[in-house]
Amino acid sequence: MISYAEKILIANRGEIAVRIARALHDLGCASVAVFAQDDAGALHTQLADHAVALQATGPAAYLDGAALIVAARAQGCDAVHPGYGFLSESAAFAQACTDAGLTFIGPTPEQLALFGDKARARALAAECGVPLMPGLNHATTLSEAEAFFAEQMAQGAGGIVIKAVAGGGGRGMRVVERAEDVAPLWQRCTSEAQAAFGEGGVYVERLMPRARHIEVQVMGDGAQVVSLGVRECTLQRRFQKLVEIAPSPTLAAGLRARIEQAALAMARRAGYRGLGTFEFLVDEASADLPFVFIEANPRLQVEHTVTEAVTGIDLVALQVQVAAGRTLAELGLAEDTPVPERGFAIQWRINAETLDAQGHALPASGRIAHLAWPSGPGVRVDTHAQARVVPSPHYDSLLAKLIVHGPDFAAALRRSQRALAECHVDGLTVNLPLLSALAERPEMASQQVHTRWLEAALPELLDASKI
Repeated sequence: MISYAEKILIANRGEIAVRIARALHDLGCASVAVFAQDDAGALHTQLADHAVALQATGPAAYLDGAALIVAARAQGCDAVHPGYGFLSESAAFAQACTDAGLTFIGPTPEQLALFGDKARARALAAECGVPLMPGLNHATTLSEAEAFFAEQMAQGAGGIVIKAVAGGGGRGMRVVERAEDVAPLWQRCTSEAQAAFGEGGVYVERLMPRARHIEVQVMGDGAQVVSLGVRECTLQRRFQKLVEIAPSPTLAAGLRARIEQAALAMARRAGYRGLGTFEFLVDEASADLPFVFIEANPRLQVEHTVTEAVTGIDLVALQVQVAAGRTLAELGLAEDTPVPERGFAIQWRINAETLDAQGHALPASGRIAHLAWPSGPGVRVDTHAQARVVPSPHYDSLLAKLIVHGPDFAAALRRSQRALAECHVDGLTVNLPLLSALAERPEMASQQVHTRWLEAALPELLDASKI
């Protein structure tokens, strides 16, 4: 039981709002849900102790920080949990909460500003001696991007990556492999970044063609920081994660230790407080640059569930307890003591989507006629879906997360194949056939993949899944 946060506003929606409401109930905290006009009757409003209507529709409702703070104060809340997405990485919102006498359950405004700026985060990595892919640590002009591309290609690189300075999730991000594509893709990235994050700045770095994506989950209390393990997030489609694994089944122990220490060095330099994820690209075949830092996400991640499965730690409850003033030592975590891990966990993202002929995802709409989720040992489903409900088309297509745990990776994969077969969503097109086909691939079992493998394999996967 935490000491002071008697009532907490959940400044989010969907499955993460459901997840937070359940954690707050287990902690003995009262919860207040908010909902946009097109979210009336949503599952998170039913599970929270109270629900407050917002006077807007779609994402704009959950991005109105002033309205959220008014709702929190009117309901007598002590704290605000932002979940992920929306305002979870907004330094301005975190500061506004503090100014209103509300605890923001997350890092400090200064830390959000630091890590929310990908270029500043790269500069911090350099200060800490953490390897970086060659790139420009500032918002670049088109001429700078073109010059950087030419320089990298002259050195034998396969291309560059243009990335949004703010935000994440693959938005405002493109691989460039031809000189004639630099200008149009730079323009596309800046416009996507402006639309998604309100900040059109982009930076550039060298492409690592056969990279794996490894991330480190950290938790800090402002004085100490601990690693809660690593996740493998290599299976992506257009830079958006589809399958996540904890821990990495194939990452060498020595390299894993170096990556974790790099993440901890950066977090300690920042005096990090709260939950955060430090992300890296890995190429173990490279003698001079086996891993590089790419970005840090100062919030709860979509894939936090697999870390929970292998550590037995409720990460949402941990966030709330640290925000309430508990130290890591009081919570049984110590900087120099590794957190024990048991087995492996895999998360499969179930999206409401259709695929075009090129395998690109398009949002799907429709009324859910029937739902059936798997159960049994080692199976968990986090979802906001409800039968006889039409999900709003205004939000992310994530419908559910299937999390499967097993004593070893092979067992977790076999259990995943069974659990995916037991998932049924009728009336709404979802990507279950694609996930089931992926679970059967030999590359899934061997994990001989890289971040661009899934896109290349999509034609075969679509044929196998009969999509």
